[in-house]
Amino acid sequence: MRLFGLIGYPLGHSFSKKYFTEKFARESITDARYELFPLENISGLPLLLEQNPDLRGLNVTIPHKEAVIPLLHKLDETALAVGAVNCVKIENQRLVGFNTDIIGFGNSLVNFFQDNDRPDFFRADSLHRPWPEEALILGTGGAAKAVAYILKKLGIAFQFVSRKPKGENEIAYELLPRIIHRSTLIINTTPLGMSPHEDACPDLPFERLTPEHFVYDLIYNPAETLLLQRAKARGCAVKNGLEMLHLQAEAAWKIWND
Repeated sequence: MRLFGLIGYPLGHSFSKKYFTEKFARESITDARYELFPLENISGLPLLLEQNPDLRGLNVTIPHKEAVIPLLHKLDETALAVGAVNCVKIENQRLVGFNTDIIGFGNSLVNFFQDNDRPDFFRADSLHRPWPEEALILGTGGAAKAVAYILKKLGIAFQFVSRKPKGENEIAYELLPRIIHRSTLIINTTPLGMSPHEDACPDLPFERLTPEHFVYDLIYNPAETLLLQRAKARGCAVKNGLEMLHLQAEAAWKIWND
C-alpha cells in the first residue's frame, strides 16, 4: 500500500490526515493511506524514510519548509523561486521538492476578494484593479515566502513584519501604527493563535483597522483565531486557511500521482 504523510512539529493542530482519509474513502482510493509524522528535527528525515519504505509523498509544514531543502535531490522551478518546499515526491529513492502553498494561497486569495465583491483580478482585460495596493506579511518563514511569491505576481507591494527584523524589506511591529492604514491586506503566516494556543495573537494596532482591510490568517484550527475575531470586530473582511489547505493538498495529490 502506498503511504503518504505530513512532517512538521507539532502536528496536533493538523487536519491533513483527516482530509486525505476522507478523500480516499470518498473517491474509493483503496491503495493509499496518510499518516502524521511529528518530526521535531529535520535531521530525522532519512531515518523516517528508511523505516517507511512505502512512502511515496510528504507534505511539509512548520518548521521544516526551508530546512528540508538541503536533504532533497531536486527542486522544481517554482519551489526554487520561492525558496521553500511544502510537498515532496518520493520516487526511486529520489526526493523532489515542490511548493503547492502558492497554488493554495493564490487561488484562495482570488476567492477571498470575489467573496467580498471584488472582481476576478486575474482577468487580463482588467483596467481597474480594486484589490489592495500594499500588504503586510506577518512572519518570515517558508509560508511567508510563498505568500510573497504570489503578491509579487499580482503586483502588490508588501513588507514582512517580524519581531526581530533583519532584511531590508522587514519591519518591526512597533512601526505598524504608522503604516497599517495604507496596508489594507494583512496575511498572518506565523503560528500565533494556532491550537492549542488560541489565546495568542500578532501584536497589531487593531484600533487602526477599518472595513477597508482584508485580514487573511493561514491558520485554520481554530477556524476563527483571536486575530480574525479582533479584525472582524473592526469590520474587516476575514478569511482562515482551510481553503488553502484543501487546494494545496489537491495539488500535492496530483504531483504524487503524476
